[in-house]
Amino acid sequence: MLKQLTTLAILTLLGNTFLQAQGLLTEKNNFTHQDTLRGSITPERAWWDVTYYHLNIKVEPDKKFISGSNTIQYKVIDTPKDLQIDLQPPLKIAKVVQDGEELNVVDDGNAHFIKLNSVQNIGNIKTLEVFYEGNPKEAVKAPWDGGFSWKKDSNGNDFVATSCQGLGASVWWPNKDHMYDEVDSILISIDTPKGLMDVSNGRLRSIEQYGDNKIYSWIVKNPINNYGVNVNIGDYVHFSEVFDGENGNLDMDYYVLRDNLEKAQEHFKDAPKMMKAFEHWFGPYPFYKDGYKLVEVPYLGMEHQSSVTYGNQYMNGYLGHDLSGTGWGLKFDFIIIHESGHEWFANNITYKDIADMWIHEGFTAYSENLFIDYYYGKEASSDYVIGTRLNIQNDRPIIGQYDVNNEGSGDMYYKGANMLHTLRQLIENDEKWRQILRGLNRTFYHQTVTTQQIENYLSAETGIDLTEFFNQYLRTTEIPTLEYKIENKELKYHWTHIVDKFDMPVQVTINDKEQWIFPTSEWKTMPIESNKTVLKVDKDFYVYVNKI
Repeated sequence: MLKQLTTLAILTLLGNTFLQAQGLLTEKNNFTHQDTLRGSITPERAWWDVTYYHLNIKVEPDKKFISGSNTIQYKVIDTPKDLQIDLQPPLKIAKVVQDGEELNVVDDGNAHFIKLNSVQNIGNIKTLEVFYEGNPKEAVKAPWDGGFSWKKDSNGNDFVATSCQGLGASVWWPNKDHMYDEVDSILISIDTPKGLMDVSNGRLRSIEQYGDNKIYSWIVKNPINNYGVNVNIGDYVHFSEVFDGENGNLDMDYYVLRDNLEKAQEHFKDAPKMMKAFEHWFGPYPFYKDGYKLVEVPYLGMEHQSSVTYGNQYMNGYLGHDLSGTGWGLKFDFIIIHESGHEWFANNITYKDIADMWIHEGFTAYSENLFIDYYYGKEASSDYVIGTRLNIQNDRPIIGQYDVNNEGSGDMYYKGANMLHTLRQLIENDEKWRQILRGLNRTFYHQTVTTQQIENYLSAETGIDLTEFFNQYLRTTEIPTLEYKIENKELKYHWTHIVDKFDMPVQVTINDKEQWIFPTSEWKTMPIESNKTVLKVDKDFYVYVNKI
């Protein structure tokens, strides 16, 4: 079938496959009570601030079964109510204990409301232990459907991994499953079968041997979002290097299947290249305390914090293909660059509500372009990001619906990237743009944010009121169209397909002379020398052009 498609169609198919792989092309308009419980800051979530988790579980691949507990430490910040913990069937809560007393739990689908007996005064630090077990949802084709991947490597060893963005971390462990409240730190202890190793987030704190099994305990000392927590179990071998970064020595560790060690040592050279480019553009890597890891998994990959997962089959591009159609996408391993870019945009700066997922994906898709810019120059990077426009569908707005766990269009990737590329043109100062991106990561360091916060920051730092700019690209499917006509030695032009008050200037070439024009919804007129005048709009602006 692919042989019968045009090059454009092939690349569009690959691009859409990538977006589908992130679960972003499925529109949902009817929302349920469960969607609200999952997607909103319920009263049973709002009164407590999670400060620490100790996730302690046994993984049994032969049974596709997990069991154990999550110890939850929290601070009381408001008048207590019942306490909501999330865990998705078929997993079941066995019991909940606080202060040595087993508590009553009322189940409502994925949400479980715990009746607290002890005093919960504002300012108190309290601890709750949730015991659970079961056969977690199996990911049919991770990462987009979420859950556990139970696979085998080429030598017949168990090869196990988790992925859960969108669906939620509660698909495999009990927690406060809403993005607004990131835990301050987490200890992840994984009881692992004989001969295998678990690699999770943060730094390895201990290995405890008992019988044939080992318990690997990993400590994360930075705030982490729920879906960023992961388990990866396999016949891993390890190699490492130290990166001389902006904040000193950064440990970069790599865990790959035993048979892939030699090719990984060569192919993973993209990782320090990535780190150098992204520290230049975005500022210091946000998790020096926890280090950086790249971990091989049996699916494509995911941005798990300080434990980035990799399954791109040791090929450049996206599984060997260039999503931009320009050739530049084959200069790097897409998964290493893209998923690592999320360390700044997703893990450092995290959306409060998944409706604002473009903050993760728009900036990170744009980071691919900036990686190329750093190593191959501005023209190459422009060609790349413009090439990715063929993946844009303009099917629905980039921002989803709030409070119901609903993401927007998959256009958040490459429409988002081209929106940011357009904004770079409006600033007309690349060093200022770089400092704005670095300032963004500094200002919202280790924070959860809203779209409005990002918009306000960019408007303030650019000195441009970007209200209509963002309304146009984030909240509609319309692309600004510069409509113009030439007659009687006059150039007449205006914007169409725009939101109210949209007045973005645009750079054009008129008879080989570059200049700015300032269209609005109203027709404007300028004299020209000839009716044969040729007008071209700078390709770096994501706009359409219509000559009438």
